[in-house]
Amino acid sequence: MHGSRISTCARRGLAAVVAAGSLLTVLTTATPAAAGSASTPVGGSEVVCTSKQPGLAPVLSQDIADALHGREGASALAIYDRRTRTHCEFKAGAHFDSASVVKVTVLAALLRQAEEAHRKLTPHEVRLTTAMITKSDNDATTALWRRVRPAGVQHFLSLAGMRHTVPGPHGAWGLTQITAGDQLKLMELLTTDNRVLTAASRGYALDLMHRVVPDQRWGVPAGAPGGASVHVKNGWLPRKTDGWRVNSVGTFNGGGNDYGMAVLSTGSHTMDDGVATVERAARVIHRDLTH
Repeated sequence: MHGSRISTCARRGLAAVVAAGSLLTVLTTATPAAAGSASTPVGGSEVVCTSKQPGLAPVLSQDIADALHGREGASALAIYDRRTRTHCEFKAGAHFDSASVVKVTVLAALLRQAEEAHRKLTPHEVRLTTAMITKSDNDATTALWRRVRPAGVQHFLSLAGMRHTVPGPHGAWGLTQITAGDQLKLMELLTTDNRVLTAASRGYALDLMHRVVPDQRWGVPAGAPGGASVHVKNGWLPRKTDGWRVNSVGTFNGGGNDYGMAVLSTGSHTMDDGVATVERAARVIHRDLTH
């Protein structure tokens, strides 16, 4: 009888230990997930971040929200960082007029067409694509848009999974409807192995984005770390309604960096105001990802 009581107590103690251990397991597995995501409200929406680096998501979401708070007009952004496995979004599904950032899509669509035809770009196409990306030449873009055709652009968009992008009507490539989420997909596509564009095509596109003329290197490069190779394309367009459209997309690679971002804006009173909105967000993103 005495031995039976000892056995019962032992079983109860073991059960308690097992229960405590199970609770500890639940708590330790739940804590990293909770620490890896955060959202901060701004302007009726939320900046949502996830990260595998402890403490980064709440800092980044708060800093982005602070940067965008009170800015004129509307904005959206999306970022990825492969090193810390971080993603952030703010109204990433909202549509904006593309202005000249669509030129990267036009280039990618042309490169895809050339791959499917098993050919290299012609010398004329090289001249046009160089002018289109490095100088944001509109005539070169119009010529390439006609060459690729909206159907060719749509073909590339489908392959790239950019399902929310709508090519501009009647040749108005600058009115292509884009989202920050789709633009980020394009930046990710250009910087990783995939079945849509070969390494040679991706390298060609990134080289042109790296050689953008100095007076067009504003926007997302603001605050970029010195050791990173910067690839950028900007777009700016004034319209009679909702003011200036100012957009900027880019990737930052090398020196231990491997991330990209897309920041879109509309409704700024001046171009400088739109640039300031983009650069306020870009600076805190660079700072938080690299420090």
